[in-house]
Amino acid sequence: MFLARRSAQAEYFDAPERTASELQAHYEWLNRINRATRFDRPFRMWIPRLLPPTTCESLEILDVGAGDGELGRTLTRWAKARNWEWKFSDLDLSPHACALNPNARATPGSATSLPFADGRFDVVIASTMTHHLPTDAAVIAHFREAARVSRRLVLLCDMRRSALFLGMLGAFLWSRGVPREFREDGLLSVRRGWRPEEWRALADRAGLGQARVWSEHGTRVLLSLQKGG
Repeated sequence: MFLARRSAQAEYFDAPERTASELQAHYEWLNRINRATRFDRPFRMWIPRLLPPTTCESLEILDVGAGDGELGRTLTRWAKARNWEWKFSDLDLSPHACALNPNARATPGSATSLPFADGRFDVVIASTMTHHLPTDAAVIAHFREAARVSRRLVLLCDMRRSALFLGMLGAFLWSRGVPREFREDGLLSVRRGWRPEEWRALADRAGLGQARVWSEHGTRVLLSLQKGG
């Protein structure tokens, strides 16, 4: 069956030989597409629903796989308009991506071995990062690490693997005139994406049996884990 399994093919811009200038151009395109697709919406919607209003007034948030930090900047502005203070720390595997990030709290590091103490952050998020991990074992480690360094909430979001979404995204990227390498990576991201039952099984294997896993709009799969504290 088409798309029955995740693709194991690596994305072009995940290759370590990508230069800083190539990555900068990549993130410029990525940020345009993300803004057009409202990439911040799951976090604007669900963080205030999953945490008490008084807690949302001041949050320390870790963005895992933050790239150049665009999501944190967008959510910081959104929170500020509500008189909330959301302080972001950003982590990305690529030192080049961290160098592009103006956030002084941008740290190179791996999602599978976070360089932070237990319960260091109120909230840990990741947006379309998990599908870059190469194995189930890496995803399980990522889930565990996100839970370990969070004291209140984990909220992860990624691509939902489906033929309909693949076709919709292909048409959208073509209409935007994006470069071929970027368009091919975008479609590969869907083929490397997930179905909710797959994340449910991996969350259980990670010891996150209380996590909620669901899909939205046929394009996203999400995981949330609420913790005490």
